[in-house]
Amino acid sequence: MAGTEAELPYNIRPDAFAGTARYYTRYRLPYPDVLMDDLRMRTGITGKGRLLDLGTGPGRVALPLASFFDAVWAVDLEPEMIDVGREESTRLGFTNIRWLVGRAEDVDAPPCHFELITIGEAFHRLDQPLILKRALEWLPSGRFLVTMGGSFFKGPEPWKTALREAEGRWKGRITTGQSVGGKVADPPRGPSHNRDVMQAAGFADVGDYEFTVPHVWDLDSVIGCLYSSSVCSRHALGDRASDFGADIRRALLACDPRGEYPDVLQFGYTLARRP
Repeated sequence: MAGTEAELPYNIRPDAFAGTARYYTRYRLPYPDVLMDDLRMRTGITGKGRLLDLGTGPGRVALPLASFFDAVWAVDLEPEMIDVGREESTRLGFTNIRWLVGRAEDVDAPPCHFELITIGEAFHRLDQPLILKRALEWLPSGRFLVTMGGSFFKGPEPWKTALREAEGRWKGRITTGQSVGGKVADPPRGPSHNRDVMQAAGFADVGDYEFTVPHVWDLDSVIGCLYSSSVCSRHALGDRASDFGADIRRALLACDPRGEYPDVLQFGYTLARRP
């Protein structure tokens, strides 16, 4: 399943998320139970099928759903993500997850092999026409493809404005990241784009489902979440990572010296059925 840098969609660096896996596991907020429960209800998971989770990272979707499937294939381009996911699955006692390093586009599976295909916060990084074509082959009639996502640090609150301003001061200093040859991967374009490309590919009954969850951030969790991204990872920041963290900390403390930052998180998924 290995792919060379030249073969990657959108010229994404193969090391775009180097060093982020443990920050992902510790600081990226999980998909809320209300979303996962709704997803299982709408997809009619039988408890006996197979799940394919593409762009799995350290298993943010694969691990919460593993107990509802006989077998799970968890695929990611970053070996470190797979290593950390495998560690987490061992800690949690799962033995039904097959961890695979490689491109989502290169998965080798028989037709109609999966009951559900999930893509969490990674659809924009994939060759979408190819993935959708292959998903139609991998799914039996009536089964589902799901893309998932969450929105952090967006909104008019003063602490978020201060955070964005602090990030902006650093963007010109970050010398490595997700681009190759000056071209950067397309940013996520939201549910409406996902709906359009899924419908164009031949999926039916495409719909969006959204959920809000209250949350209070602290200083460490905000900075840790930023370090989990390709743009603000410690790998991308290099020897200035600690200075970046200190600058973010100062900006947030100026807004609230208690170090508490209330938020309303936005999560959602787009569901599409194979006719």
